[in-house]
Amino acid sequence: MAVYFQKREVVVPGQLLAEGRYRASFGTYDEEGKIFSSLVGLAELRGNTVKVVALEGAYIPKEGDLVIGTINIVAGNNWKVNIGGPYGASLHANNALRRPYSEDISEYMDIGDVIAAEVIAFDRGSGPFLGMKGRDLRVLQGGMILEVSPAKIPRIIGRRGSMINMIQDHLNIETMVAQNGRIWIRAPSTEILRLAIKAFRTIEDQAHTSKLTDRISEMLAEEMATIKGSSKPEEEVGPEEVSVPDDSSEVESEPEPELKPEPDATTEAEEEKPVEVEADAEVKEEDEKQTEEVSEE
Repeated sequence: MAVYFQKREVVVPGQLLAEGRYRASFGTYDEEGKIFSSLVGLAELRGNTVKVVALEGAYIPKEGDLVIGTINIVAGNNWKVNIGGPYGASLHANNALRRPYSEDISEYMDIGDVIAAEVIAFDRGSGPFLGMKGRDLRVLQGGMILEVSPAKIPRIIGRRGSMINMIQDHLNIETMVAQNGRIWIRAPSTEILRLAIKAFRTIEDQAHTSKLTDRISEMLAEEMATIKGSSKPEEEVGPEEVSVPDDSSEVESEPEPELKPEPDATTEAEEEKPVEVEADAEVKEEDEKQTEEVSEE
Protein backbone atom coordinates (compact mmCIF):
# COMPACT_ATOMS: atom_id res chain seq x y z
CA MET A 1 0.00 0.00 0.00
CA ALA A 2 1.32 3.44 -0.93
CA VAL A 3 0.07 7.00 -1.34
CA TYR A 4 1.84 9.27 -3.82
CA PHE A 5 0.44 12.69 -2.91
CA GLN A 6 0.42 15.08 0.02
CA LYS A 7 -2.71 16.41 1.65
CA ARG A 8 -4.54 18.89 -0.63
CA GLU A 9 -1.87 18.63 -3.30
CA VAL A 10 -2.90 19.90 -6.74
CA VAL A 11 -3.03 16.94 -9.11
CA VAL A 12 -3.77 16.55 -12.82
CA PRO A 13 -5.64 13.92 -14.89
CA GLY A 14 -3.76 10.62 -15.21
CA GLN A 15 -1.56 11.25 -12.16
CA LEU A 16 -0.99 8.17 -9.97
CA LEU A 17 -2.37 8.82 -6.51
CA ALA A 18 -2.30 5.52 -4.64
CA GLU A 19 -2.07 1.76 -5.01
CA GLY A 20 -2.97 -1.18 -2.85
CA ARG A 21 -6.07 -1.47 -0.70
CA TYR A 22 -7.42 2.01 -1.36
CA ARG A 23 -10.83 2.87 -2.75
CA ALA A 24 -11.39 5.30 -5.61
CA SER A 25 -13.96 8.05 -5.08
CA PHE A 26 -15.06 11.26 -6.79
CA GLY A 27 -12.53 12.63 -9.26
CA THR A 28 -10.52 9.40 -9.49
CA TYR A 29 -10.59 6.02 -11.24
CA ASP A 30 -9.16 2.59 -10.46
CA GLU A 31 -7.05 0.68 -12.93
CA GLU A 32 -5.56 -2.70 -11.92
CA GLY A 33 -5.35 -1.77 -8.25
CA LYS A 34 -3.93 1.69 -8.90
CA ILE A 35 -5.88 4.92 -8.40
CA PHE A 36 -5.43 7.82 -10.81
CA SER A 37 -6.83 11.34 -10.89
CA SER A 38 -9.49 12.02 -13.51
CA LEU A 39 -9.40 15.82 -13.27
CA VAL A 40 -7.44 18.85 -12.10
CA GLY A 41 -8.04 19.38 -8.40
CA LEU A 42 -6.99 18.84 -4.80
CA ALA A 43 -6.25 15.26 -3.76
CA GLU A 44 -7.57 14.12 -0.40
CA LEU A 45 -7.37 10.90 1.61
CA ARG A 46 -10.24 10.09 3.99
CA GLY A 47 -9.59 6.80 5.72
CA ASN A 48 -8.78 4.49 2.82
CA THR A 49 -10.77 6.53 0.29
CA VAL A 50 -9.00 8.73 -2.28
CA LYS A 51 -10.85 11.58 -3.93
CA VAL A 52 -10.06 14.74 -5.91
CA VAL A 53 -11.93 17.99 -5.38
CA ALA A 54 -12.13 19.79 -8.73
CA LEU A 55 -10.69 23.28 -9.06
CA GLU A 56 -12.71 24.08 -12.17
CA GLY A 57 -15.60 22.59 -14.07
CA ALA A 58 -19.27 22.89 -15.00
CA TYR A 59 -21.99 22.01 -12.56
CA ILE A 60 -23.22 18.41 -12.82
CA PRO A 61 -26.43 17.93 -10.79
CA LYS A 62 -26.67 15.31 -8.06
CA GLU A 63 -29.72 14.18 -6.16
CA GLY A 64 -30.06 16.15 -2.93
CA ASP A 65 -28.15 19.23 -4.21
CA LEU A 66 -29.34 22.69 -3.22
CA VAL A 67 -29.53 24.90 -6.31
CA ILE A 68 -30.44 28.51 -7.00
CA GLY A 69 -32.13 29.12 -10.32
CA THR A 70 -34.13 31.61 -12.35
CA ILE A 71 -37.53 30.75 -13.83
CA ASN A 72 -37.47 31.35 -17.58
CA ILE A 73 -40.58 29.47 -18.82
CA VAL A 74 -44.03 28.77 -17.36
CA ALA A 75 -45.73 25.92 -19.25
CA GLY A 76 -48.83 24.15 -17.98
CA ASN A 77 -48.05 22.80 -14.53
CA ASN A 78 -44.30 23.16 -14.93
CA TRP A 79 -41.73 25.84 -14.48
CA LYS A 80 -38.52 25.63 -16.50
CA VAL A 81 -35.57 26.80 -14.42
CA ASN A 82 -32.09 27.95 -15.44
CA ILE A 83 -29.63 26.53 -12.90
CA GLY A 84 -26.48 27.07 -14.95
CA GLY A 85 -24.31 24.40 -16.51
CA PRO A 86 -25.34 22.21 -19.42
CA TYR A 87 -28.71 21.12 -18.03
CA GLY A 88 -32.05 22.91 -17.81
CA ALA A 89 -34.21 21.96 -14.83
CA SER A 90 -37.95 21.35 -14.43
CA LEU A 91 -40.11 22.10 -11.41
CA HIS A 92 -43.61 20.56 -11.36
CA ALA A 93 -46.33 22.34 -9.39
CA ASN A 94 -46.97 19.17 -7.37
CA ASN A 95 -43.40 19.40 -6.04
CA ALA A 96 -43.74 23.04 -5.03
CA LEU A 97 -47.36 23.80 -4.09
CA ARG A 98 -50.01 22.36 -1.84
CA ARG A 99 -53.21 21.14 -3.44
CA PRO A 100 -55.55 22.57 -4.50
CA TYR A 101 -53.74 25.25 -6.47
CA SER A 102 -54.74 27.57 -9.31
CA GLU A 103 -54.54 26.43 -12.91
CA ASP A 104 -52.47 29.51 -13.62
CA ILE A 105 -49.32 28.66 -11.66
CA SER A 106 -47.74 31.98 -12.64
CA GLU A 107 -49.76 33.42 -9.76
CA TYR A 108 -47.27 31.73 -7.41
CA MET A 109 -44.01 32.02 -9.33
CA ASP A 110 -43.40 33.71 -12.63
CA ILE A 111 -40.69 34.33 -15.20
CA GLY A 112 -37.72 36.12 -13.66
CA ASP A 113 -38.27 34.87 -10.11
CA VAL A 114 -35.16 33.54 -8.36
CA ILE A 115 -35.77 30.38 -6.38
CA ALA A 116 -33.93 28.04 -4.03
CA ALA A 117 -34.78 24.41 -4.80
CA GLU A 118 -33.52 20.86 -4.33
CA VAL A 119 -32.57 18.33 -7.00
CA ILE A 120 -34.93 15.40 -6.35
CA ALA A 121 -34.02 13.39 -9.43
CA PHE A 122 -31.52 13.61 -12.27
CA ASP A 123 -31.57 12.07 -15.71
CA ARG A 124 -28.93 13.06 -18.26
CA GLY A 125 -31.50 12.77 -21.02
CA SER A 126 -34.26 14.93 -19.56
CA GLY A 127 -32.26 16.95 -17.05
CA PRO A 128 -32.76 17.43 -13.31
CA PHE A 129 -36.15 17.60 -11.61
CA LEU A 130 -36.52 20.03 -8.72
CA GLY A 131 -38.62 20.23 -5.57
CA MET A 132 -39.43 23.10 -3.21
CA LYS A 133 -41.03 21.40 -0.23
CA GLY A 134 -37.96 21.32 1.97
CA ARG A 135 -36.85 23.77 4.64
CA ASP A 136 -35.77 27.22 3.38
CA LEU A 137 -36.74 26.34 -0.21
CA ARG A 138 -38.55 29.41 -1.47
CA VAL A 139 -38.57 32.42 -3.76
CA LEU A 140 -35.60 34.57 -2.79
CA GLN A 141 -36.59 38.18 -2.16
CA GLY A 142 -34.11 41.06 -2.19
CA GLY A 143 -30.37 40.61 -1.91
CA MET A 144 -28.12 39.69 -4.83
CA ILE A 145 -26.79 36.57 -6.54
CA LEU A 146 -23.02 36.05 -6.77
CA GLU A 147 -21.78 33.43 -9.22
CA VAL A 148 -18.59 31.49 -8.47
CA SER A 149 -17.05 28.32 -9.82
CA PRO A 150 -19.20 25.35 -8.72
CA ALA A 151 -15.98 23.48 -7.96
CA LYS A 152 -15.16 26.01 -5.21
CA ILE A 153 -18.46 25.65 -3.34
CA PRO A 154 -17.18 22.95 -0.94
CA ARG A 155 -14.34 25.28 0.09
CA ILE A 156 -16.73 28.21 0.55
CA ILE A 157 -18.96 26.08 2.78
CA GLY A 158 -16.03 24.54 4.64
CA ARG A 159 -15.93 21.39 6.70
CA ARG A 160 -19.25 21.12 8.55
CA GLY A 161 -20.06 24.69 7.47
CA SER A 162 -17.06 26.21 9.25
CA MET A 163 -16.19 28.78 6.56
CA ILE A 164 -19.67 30.04 5.71
CA ASN A 165 -20.73 30.20 9.37
CA MET A 166 -17.64 32.23 10.20
CA ILE A 167 -18.41 34.72 7.43
CA GLN A 168 -22.03 35.08 8.56
CA ASP A 169 -20.96 35.67 12.17
CA HIS A 170 -18.44 38.36 11.22
CA LEU A 171 -20.69 40.25 8.79
CA ASN A 172 -24.16 39.57 10.20
CA ILE A 173 -25.51 38.73 6.74
CA GLU A 174 -28.02 36.27 5.30
CA THR A 175 -26.60 33.83 2.77
CA MET A 176 -27.56 30.71 0.87
CA VAL A 177 -24.78 28.77 -0.85
CA ALA A 178 -25.91 26.44 -3.63
CA GLN A 179 -23.99 23.58 -5.23
CA ASN A 180 -24.51 25.04 -8.70
CA GLY A 181 -22.10 27.89 -7.94
CA ARG A 182 -24.58 30.57 -6.93
CA ILE A 183 -24.57 32.42 -3.62
CA TRP A 184 -27.51 34.54 -2.45
CA ILE A 185 -26.42 37.41 -0.19
CA ARG A 186 -28.53 39.93 1.73
CA ALA A 187 -26.50 42.44 3.75
CA PRO A 188 -27.45 45.37 6.01
CA SER A 189 -25.33 47.89 4.07
CA THR A 190 -23.48 48.35 0.78
CA GLU A 191 -20.09 48.34 2.55
CA ILE A 192 -20.77 44.98 4.17
CA LEU A 193 -22.13 43.55 0.91
CA ARG A 194 -18.91 44.52 -0.86
CA LEU A 195 -16.87 42.95 1.93
CA ALA A 196 -18.86 39.70 1.64
CA ILE A 197 -18.23 39.60 -2.12
CA LYS A 198 -14.52 40.21 -1.49
CA ALA A 199 -14.41 37.31 0.99
CA PHE A 200 -16.10 34.88 -1.41
CA ARG A 201 -13.88 35.94 -4.32
CA THR A 202 -10.78 35.50 -2.15
CA ILE A 203 -11.87 31.98 -1.21
CA GLU A 204 -12.54 31.20 -4.86
CA ASP A 205 -9.05 32.38 -5.87
CA GLN A 206 -7.20 30.75 -2.96
CA ALA A 207 -9.24 27.56 -2.51
CA HIS A 208 -6.12 25.40 -2.94
CA THR A 209 -4.19 27.04 -0.07
CA SER A 210 -4.02 25.99 3.57
CA LYS A 211 -5.21 27.91 6.67
CA LEU A 212 -7.59 29.85 4.46
CA THR A 213 -10.34 30.05 7.10
CA ASP A 214 -7.98 31.78 9.54
CA ARG A 215 -6.82 34.29 6.93
CA ILE A 216 -10.37 35.14 5.86
CA SER A 217 -11.40 35.57 9.52
CA GLU A 218 -8.53 37.99 10.17
CA MET A 219 -9.34 39.97 7.03
CA LEU A 220 -13.01 40.30 7.94
CA ALA A 221 -12.23 41.31 11.54
CA GLU A 222 -9.86 44.07 10.38
CA GLU A 223 -12.17 45.45 7.69
CA MET A 224 -15.25 45.34 9.92
CA ALA A 225 -13.34 47.33 12.57
CA THR A 226 -12.53 49.93 9.88
CA ILE A 227 -16.16 50.10 8.74
CA LYS A 228 -17.44 50.51 12.30
CA GLY A 229 -14.78 53.13 13.07
CA SER A 230 -15.57 55.24 10.00
CA SER A 231 -19.34 55.26 10.49
CA LYS A 232 -20.62 57.89 12.97
CA PRO A 233 -24.21 58.72 13.86
CA GLU A 234 -25.41 62.05 12.50
CA GLU A 235 -25.93 63.51 16.00
CA GLU A 236 -22.23 63.13 16.70
CA VAL A 237 -21.30 65.54 13.92
CA GLY A 238 -20.26 68.83 15.60
CA PRO A 239 -19.71 72.33 14.22
CA GLU A 240 -16.01 71.64 13.86
CA GLU A 241 -16.76 68.82 11.42
CA VAL A 242 -18.83 70.91 9.01
CA SER A 243 -16.88 71.63 5.83
CA VAL A 244 -16.14 75.25 4.88
CA PRO A 245 -15.78 76.75 1.38
CA ASP A 246 -12.35 76.92 -0.22
CA ASP A 247 -12.31 80.74 -0.04
CA SER A 248 -13.00 80.80 3.70
CA SER A 249 -9.49 82.16 4.36
CA GLU A 250 -10.30 85.28 2.37
CA VAL A 251 -13.49 85.84 4.25
CA GLU A 252 -11.76 85.38 7.58
CA SER A 253 -8.88 87.77 6.65
CA GLU A 254 -11.21 90.74 6.24
CA PRO A 255 -11.99 92.32 9.63
CA GLU A 256 -15.63 92.56 10.33
CA PRO A 257 -16.92 96.13 10.89
CA GLU A 258 -17.61 96.99 14.49
CA LEU A 259 -21.26 97.49 15.14
CA LYS A 260 -22.14 100.38 17.46
CA PRO A 261 -25.02 99.79 19.76
CA GLU A 262 -28.16 101.56 18.68
CA PRO A 263 -29.16 104.41 20.97
CA ASP A 264 -31.87 103.62 23.42
CA ALA A 265 -35.12 105.29 22.37
CA THR A 266 -36.07 105.89 26.01
CA THR A 267 -32.79 107.66 26.73
CA GLU A 268 -33.18 109.97 23.72
CA ALA A 269 -36.66 110.88 24.79
CA GLU A 270 -35.48 111.66 28.28
CA GLU A 271 -32.64 113.82 26.90
CA GLU A 272 -34.95 115.79 24.59
CA LYS A 273 -37.70 116.31 27.14
CA PRO A 274 -35.99 119.12 29.13
CA VAL A 275 -35.50 121.08 25.90
CA GLU A 276 -39.22 120.98 25.19
CA VAL A 277 -39.99 122.07 28.75
CA GLU A 278 -37.61 125.00 28.46
CA ALA A 279 -39.21 126.07 25.20
CA ASP A 280 -42.67 125.96 26.76
CA ALA A 281 -41.43 128.06 29.68
CA GLU A 282 -40.11 130.76 27.34
CA VAL A 283 -43.44 130.92 25.47
CA LYS A 284 -45.33 131.15 28.73
CA GLU A 285 -43.08 133.99 30.03
CA GLU A 286 -43.51 135.91 26.75
CA ASP A 287 -47.32 135.60 27.05
CA GLU A 288 -47.25 136.92 30.61
CA LYS A 289 -45.24 140.00 29.54
CA GLN A 290 -47.74 140.77 26.79
CA THR A 291 -50.60 140.45 29.28
CA GLU A 292 -48.92 142.86 31.69
CA GLU A 293 -48.37 145.41 28.91
CA VAL A 294 -52.01 145.24 27.91
CA SER A 295 -53.20 145.68 31.48
CA GLU A 296 -50.97 148.74 31.97
CA GLU A 297 -52.51 150.37 28.96
